[in-house]
This record gives sequence, structure tokens and C-alpha cells, in this order.
Amino acid sequence: MAATPGSEARAGLKLISPTAIYVILLLAVPLATVLIYSVMTGGRGNVSLPLTIENYTELASKSVYGYILLKSLLVALTVTAITVLLAYPVAYFVSFHVKPERKSLWLFLITIPFWTSYIIRVSLWFVILGYGGIVDSALASIGLPPLNIASYSILSIIIVLAHAYAPFAVLPIFVSLEKVDRSLLEAGQDLGESRWVTFLRVTLPLSMPGVIAAALIVFIPTVGDYVTPELVGDGKEPMIANLIETQLLKLQNFPQGSAFAVVSMLMVGIVSVVFVLWNRRYIGGSK
Repeated sequence: MAATPGSEARAGLKLISPTAIYVILLLAVPLATVLIYSVMTGGRGNVSLPLTIENYTELASKSVYGYILLKSLLVALTVTAITVLLAYPVAYFVSFHVKPERKSLWLFLITIPFWTSYIIRVSLWFVILGYGGIVDSALASIGLPPLNIASYSILSIIIVLAHAYAPFAVLPIFVSLEKVDRSLLEAGQDLGESRWVTFLRVTLPLSMPGVIAAALIVFIPTVGDYVTPELVGDGKEPMIANLIETQLLKLQNFPQGSAFAVVSMLMVGIVSVVFVLWNRRYIGGSK
């Protein structure tokens, strides 16, 4: 007996209903709550009507907020670029130069940093970058003055974030490289192309979906990271996430903090859409 359209629709709804409920409760409802709070009035834990855009006006009227937003965006983009550039050679080496039976071991080793607490890893960077640390000691041994890199907040934040999110970038690039047809590389070299030209014309374009996925995986959480600027930068170089945390938890100004969160999400959303549209050219979505 053939299934009717109605029964197929009910079966489809039953299939997606657990996921739909999960998305509604854990994503849609919190986002809607933040959006509603952002157009309400109040402060110090008190939220009331009427609805207003005053919170967004406050953000637009003070240049310091615009500076923090721009700084957060630039830091996130810089960390993303550095992380992807460092992760690609690692992923390429594992994919093309490691024996198949040992690739899982290499991927396992890449995940070792996750075995320790993030806060411990951040603290260890002070031992490396701080005054009298490993870097300064190495410079002193050859007669050069200390750098005390840890005193440069933005630079320290970028270094720590790039290290923290490096494994997230390696894995999607590795998966993309594994899908590259090796016969295409052999064909390119048979036609007289050098290894470098073959890489630029074949390997890199075919692996771009993984590169863009890695960029998104790194960029999105980097914008919302508030622990690293607080620990490494000692709060001297706050990012947008630190501003949101201050408004929501310390000042309990839920409407203003929600407005900052909405603007931050819009910023991340716009950049993510650019990445996705860029990715379509490499997966056949557009020409």
C-alpha cells in the first residue's frame, strides 16, 4: 500500500521533531530573549517596558564602544588568519606525508592540548612570554635585551588564542585534504607542472571548503572569548565579550548588555555569511 502525502509528512515531522525541539529550546528561545531584552529599559537588575532603541543609540553614540567592536573584529580576524596559516601545513603533512596507518595517531597527538584546562594553558604562556620567561631567558643568553611580550596585551591575546584554537583548524583542513583525488595531482605533474604550481592550481582550491570551515570554527568563538583578554591582557584590552560580561554580570544592566550581544551577533553573522558565500564557489554552489 502506497504511503499518502499526509502520512509521509507526519513521518517527516516525527523524524525532525526532537531536533526541532532542541533547536527551539536551546537556541531560538535564548536568542529571542536576548533580542527582547535589548529593546527594553532598566538597569541594576530591573527591566521594564516600554520598548525602546535607546540601548542601541547608547552604543552608537559612544566611540569607545565602536572602538571595542572594531578591535574585537580585527583581533578575531587576525587570530583566524594566523591559525589557518599555521594549521594548513600541519594538516597537509599529516594527509600527504604520513602513512595511512599512523594518521590516527597524529590526529590523536594534535588533540593533546585539550587534555589540560584552558586556564592552565593560558597561565603557562606567562612562563613563556613574561618577563624573565623562556623567551627572555633565551634572548639574554645571546646578549639581547628582554622583550617581555606578555606586557603587550593585544599581541599576547592573539598568540594565546591562535594556540588555543589551532587544533580546531587542523581537523577540518585535514578532512578536506583527504578528499583530494591524488590522481589529479599526478595528472598535473605529468603535464609538466611543478609541485608548487600543482598545489596552487589543484590542491589548494580543492581544500578551500575545509579552510573556510576552519576559519569559521576559529572566528566565531574567538569573537566571543572573554577569558583570554581578562587573564592575558589583565583586563587592559577588553573585547566585546568582556563588555557584555560587565554589563550583564557586574552592572546587571540586562538591556544594555543584550544590545551589545545582538550587535556582536550581527557582526559575526555578516562575516560568517561572507565566508559561506565565498565557500560556495569551491563546492559548486555558484560560478
